[in-house]
Amino acid sequence: MQVAQSVSLRPYNTFGIEAQAAYFARINTVAELKSILKTPLAQTRPILVLGGGSNLLLVQDFSGLVLKIDLLGLEKIREDDQQVWVRAGAGEQWHRFVLYCLANNWGGVENLSLIPGTVGAAPMQNIGAYGVELKENFESLEAVEIATGQLRTFDQATCRFGYRESIFKREAKGKYIITSVEFRLQKFPVLHTGYGAIRDTLAAMQVQAPSIHDVSRAVIQIRQSKLPDPAQIGNAGSFFQNPEIPQAHYDHLKAVHPALPGYPGTAPGMVKVAAGWLIEQCGWRGKRVGNTGAHRDQSLVLVNYGGATGAEIWALAQTIQASIQAKFAIALQAEVNLVGTLGPALFSDKKLD
Repeated sequence: MQVAQSVSLRPYNTFGIEAQAAYFARINTVAELKSILKTPLAQTRPILVLGGGSNLLLVQDFSGLVLKIDLLGLEKIREDDQQVWVRAGAGEQWHRFVLYCLANNWGGVENLSLIPGTVGAAPMQNIGAYGVELKENFESLEAVEIATGQLRTFDQATCRFGYRESIFKREAKGKYIITSVEFRLQKFPVLHTGYGAIRDTLAAMQVQAPSIHDVSRAVIQIRQSKLPDPAQIGNAGSFFQNPEIPQAHYDHLKAVHPALPGYPGTAPGMVKVAAGWLIEQCGWRGKRVGNTGAHRDQSLVLVNYGGATGAEIWALAQTIQASIQAKFAIALQAEVNLVGTLGPALFSDKKLD
């Protein structure tokens, strides 16, 4: 394992932002990770942990140590008549893991097909899409504590999953580096096809009795039709979380804006509102500001048309937030991890809704 200096991070973030890392190292084994965490460099400099870089907005150069997690491996641990337990390395691409499950006819993650990023970031966000969340198929994970270099196991209860969050985004943020994740998959899965877009896409595909493979193909088709490819135009997927507001607030807004969509929130008395709809109503869909803008097909996605800085994208995001606050009295929260003047976020992966 070598530590390089003055490394461009542009290839390692899906926004395509140019920024420099003062120090950079690739981690291929848990032993390498434990070893580098003992060095004076790791103990005296801030650490940025990189997976797929799909939830990262660099607003300036990073003066610390960047650890690119390349911990790989997919293996079946055990099975019974109904279920299979699979361990995946944190550096595995999430969609590769999904394809591995599909190839073995193990269900549970087909609704999460084509989500960018790595396996290690998935539990941090408790990724979710089209009616399914990671926690439904999660068994446990292993993570190295940065301060001590000790390997610790977290089960589902310890991870304290919530809507797009976990303990690793709260009190354990910046304290651990996830090295592997174990999943519990189903040999005879119950399919989740109630989400409108999936139902409509399966119908268009003329599929009447869908399999996990059909559901995956439908999800991939939906994603490719509505979300821009970061290889073509820099982006980090949905930039903002769907906000949850009190029922009374929603009822008031609904009376003024009858088309306002609302869904059951994660807590009693709360309603989840589509952030993309709010952004569209404020006129941002397809609007370009310099080299940045909200995408023409999905206003929830902020894009880098080429040459934009992270600071410019963040300025656009703040302007959008202010317009939503002024029109709807709703505070949009960003999903991306900011690296720069607001401080490093230790695992830069993001999973799209």
